[in-house]
Amino acid sequence: MTRTVTVGLDGSAESRAAADWAAHEAQLRGLPLKLVQVWEPVPAPMAQAPLLGAETQQHWTERIPREAADGIRRRHPGVDVTVEQLTGAPADTLLDAAKDSELLVLGSRGLSGVGGFLVGSVGLSVVAHAELPVVLVRAGEQAAAENGTNPSSATPSRPVVLGIDAGAPADAVLEFAFTEAARRDTALRVVHGWSLPPYYAYGLGMDAGLNDELFRWEAAALTEALRPWRLKHPAVEVALESRVGSAADHLVDASREASLVVIGRRIRRGALGAHIGPVAHGVLHHSTAPVAVVSHD
Repeated sequence: MTRTVTVGLDGSAESRAAADWAAHEAQLRGLPLKLVQVWEPVPAPMAQAPLLGAETQQHWTERIPREAADGIRRRHPGVDVTVEQLTGAPADTLLDAAKDSELLVLGSRGLSGVGGFLVGSVGLSVVAHAELPVVLVRAGEQAAAENGTNPSSATPSRPVVLGIDAGAPADAVLEFAFTEAARRDTALRVVHGWSLPPYYAYGLGMDAGLNDELFRWEAAALTEALRPWRLKHPAVEVALESRVGSAADHLVDASREASLVVIGRRIRRGALGAHIGPVAHGVLHHSTAPVAVVSHD
């Protein structure tokens, strides 16, 4: 089975931005691009209405991917583009369509006037259940600038930002982030947020020497976690940031100057079901750059 980059389309500005971003990514990876339009069946009462019925919906579901594919072929002439039109529940159908893909790309649902985005229910469900990397792209100038970057251009692109848990780094997340930075010929900015000891919450201080020791320990743990990946990708320039405070807040701040934010999501198959975790949730809802969520055990 040929590997692909798959993108979900619904005709929104966000999904069009996602399709362009995915085309650029497919070009970087040397892979074909698959556009997937999911058509939910029309309930029987609605099917009788001329303006809302099945024929009208089918017309738009055929037109959306056709026009998107034509536009991508014009803007990215080197990318092989195919189209699939499927029927079913959007999240489950998209995941099934992307099961042999290297990457699944979706548009976020934008919030007018807010610096960031609110992810829709389909995007959240896909992220929570996917075992392949999923990228969510917002509509807007920053995403468009990244889409339009010429891979051969001498102008350096914005860095890739990686959120990491230095105490339990996930190989899949680190590999994805370093490889994406190498593909873009850009730097990797590694952001690690950590919390102060609990007694700070009670207004108790500690001496400056112990404070400095904590910072040194956190920085050393981050450096050690990244060591094998820096050796594997020596051409990637790496900047480390180990800071006290919310990891999600630090990543959202860093997203303003990023081409891509990479975060991990632990795969959970237990009774509690799938979820995305608080850091991923905060970053997905407020990042101003595309966000890649990489699942790991």
